[in-house]
Amino acid sequence: MKFDDFDEKMRKFEQSIDQTIPQDSYMVARLDGRGFTKLTKERLDLKRPFDAKFRDSMIKAICHLMESDFDISYAYTESDETSLLFNKNTNLFNKKIRKYNSLLAAEVSVKFSQLMNATAIFDCRIIPLPSLEDVQDYFLWRMEDSHRNSIYAHCYYKLLANGKSPQDATNELSGKILDEKESILSEYGVEINKIPKWEIYGCGIYFEEIEKVGFNPVKNMNEMTTRRKLCVNYELPQGDEYSKMISRVAGI
Repeated sequence: MKFDDFDEKMRKFEQSIDQTIPQDSYMVARLDGRGFTKLTKERLDLKRPFDAKFRDSMIKAICHLMESDFDISYAYTESDETSLLFNKNTNLFNKKIRKYNSLLAAEVSVKFSQLMNATAIFDCRIIPLPSLEDVQDYFLWRMEDSHRNSIYAHCYYKLLANGKSPQDATNELSGKILDEKESILSEYGVEINKIPKWEIYGCGIYFEEIEKVGFNPVKNMNEMTTRRKLCVNYELPQGDEYSKMISRVAGI
């Protein structure tokens, strides 16, 4: 069989399950660490329940993606998870899901591994969202997930610090609602409003227009110029204010 015939025949199999995101949909990618519970306990010397070096490495890895050609408008990260909102009008890879899944997971895994000096693997899933309201609800959902996981983690490690075994701490927290976990923290003297906001609500990363003085060689003079700069927000707003912020920074 001639090569061209082979090529045509086999590419049909290769592309047989290709999926693309509809052109009129918003697109989010969620990257999640694989086996990070074991990684952080056995190979990384981290502060519990939250570690600033780990957070900063996640942010640097995300900034690496945002400064590449993926056309990402907004990123949200908490713990070992990141959600990326893409420019709705992007047509990179013709919006083929397999390309995004493979390349995003590979790039963030390599970058984060380099930053932490340990092998770390992320998976990736692409999520099509039909409307702006769905985009806003998605990020509100991830923030609330961060909130609940954070309060649980603070409770768990506070119980361990006060003599509970891992199993006893788990049993004590099992079935308790958020308010009950916050009450446990209060009993141990932990004031929720004094916990750094990034630990509870995560961090947002987006581009801002920054004005600065630059030299114009044509006019031979200094003048104000505008540059796009990545900004990290460690104190995200909540509720409706967060939804408005997402719309603004994403250019929607």
